[in-house]
Amino acid sequence: MQPLQISERLSRIASYLPKGAIFADIGSDHAYLPCFVCKKDHTAYAIAGEVNNGPYSRAKKAVQSFGLTERIDVRLGNGLDVLNPDEVEQIVMSGMGATLICDILLNGLDKLHMTNRIIAQPNINEPKLRKFFMQYHYDIIDEELIEDNGHVYEIIIADKIENASHFTEKELFFGPILLQEKSPLFFKKWKFEYKKRKKIIQQMKKANKIDHEKINKYVKELIWIEEVLKNEKQDCGS
Repeated sequence: MQPLQISERLSRIASYLPKGAIFADIGSDHAYLPCFVCKKDHTAYAIAGEVNNGPYSRAKKAVQSFGLTERIDVRLGNGLDVLNPDEVEQIVMSGMGATLICDILLNGLDKLHMTNRIIAQPNINEPKLRKFFMQYHYDIIDEELIEDNGHVYEIIIADKIENASHFTEKELFFGPILLQEKSPLFFKKWKFEYKKRKKIIQQMKKANKIDHEKINKYVKELIWIEEVLKNEKQDCGS
């Protein structure tokens, strides 16, 4: 059998799971992430959750083909409905918007009592997810930027803690750890986002009904991005 190849994005997500992880991958699609983790770590156990029949069937086939049916349980259901209370210690959610991730977590709060780590890779609206973590006592302990197929993704790792850190609105926007590290990929992402926001503001100002509140929000974000980009050479050690 061919070795299991996964994307760099999924590989980086997997690296934040501890040895002997007991985790759920929600929205698992082909179950490649659970298969990759369980093949590398013979002490790991996973639940692969899927809401649609097609991906569910593909995940079942993948798990069977890699001989992992004893350690990966593929389940059909919506979000955290596939879990029993206190069943997993880590949850992975990747490749979906932050709003959907927050909704899934909010609707499954009763399943999270034993969950000490959430690894999320939202495709959009990352600040909303950081705010959710802050509100529900998960501390952001690490963040990473990864480029995959020309798109820059953010991976956010949050651990359950009694007194989670309190972040400013600006830190929630950029990511508190990403803002400290300011990697070359960080500047690449925010140069792109700066141009995108400028275009959005121009288009919104041409609308028949101008949404001043939304424009002001984007203008505030532009000022933050400008401040960050001004220091690029200094922060990159150039």
